[in-house]
Amino acid sequence: MRAIEYLSRINPFYLVLAVFLHIVSLGFWALRIQKMSASLGYRVHFRHCLNLVLANMLVAAVTPSQAGGEPVRVHELYRAGVPVGDATAVVIMERILDGIVLGGLGAFAMLFLGSYWSSLTSGFSGVSIMMYAAWISVTLFVLVFIYSVKNPDHLKRALKWMSRWVDRRWHLKRLESLLETIDREVDNFNKGLVKFVNHGKSGLVWGMFFTLLFWFSEFTIASLILMGLGQPPFLIESFVVQLVIAIIMMIPLTPGGSGVAELGATSLYSLFVPSSIVGVFVILWRLILYYLNILLGLLSGLVIVRREFLTRAKKQR
Repeated sequence: MRAIEYLSRINPFYLVLAVFLHIVSLGFWALRIQKMSASLGYRVHFRHCLNLVLANMLVAAVTPSQAGGEPVRVHELYRAGVPVGDATAVVIMERILDGIVLGGLGAFAMLFLGSYWSSLTSGFSGVSIMMYAAWISVTLFVLVFIYSVKNPDHLKRALKWMSRWVDRRWHLKRLESLLETIDREVDNFNKGLVKFVNHGKSGLVWGMFFTLLFWFSEFTIASLILMGLGQPPFLIESFVVQLVIAIIMMIPLTPGGSGVAELGATSLYSLFVPSSIVGVFVILWRLILYYLNILLGLLSGLVIVRREFLTRAKKQR
């Protein structure tokens, strides 16, 4: 009953502000893609970038972990005139920047927010272990990526070894063709990334800037929802919790991190938010950061389907 009472007393201003901030954060993501593409010499309109980000959110919501819409972003950049190799480089570099920012913020939280960190993880050793494991995984991914860029032949050998290992167990068809494709695509991918590092340094700077804006704005949404429910914003505590959840959700466990996010948020926010409103808070938080993404992604998907249909119709004339 108290949950219903809290729902009736919600301040709609803060909820509207939270929704608006989420849309703004998606705009930061679109600007990141636009600036990174521009640094490689490709002009992609902001509207197209925003549409591909929204379509990406739909795919990410139904694939394991919150990171799952990369193929959509590559495809849409290709449709905007960016070669596949360079489009892949942009998308992979986006993910690397996310890893660097989340890993850096995680290290900052563990080193300089120790009292908040210990209070949030005390009694939740499983959450603490998952957090450290996810943080180490993100850091290792970044290091392996950097190594593979400098040593593409090692990446080729690793991928070919994995392909042959799979072939011995499941007898892949056209293995030789697959190995040739791996060889070619690794070369294309490496050329795109080298081009990025050599000629797209401004894109990396802009990319890091908009990545920071994206994550800070996303992390602030929870505090706005708490204020809408008549609670203090708990800025530092909420920042640490959001960081923990964001890093854990990078692990591909469930579609869109669904279930993991709700369980983590309920467990951690209950440490400093009244238990009577934690459930309401988590529902509102997921409505904005998950279900709204699905709705926006569906609308964006319709735009893409319509465009593809018109393109094919023109070709058939």
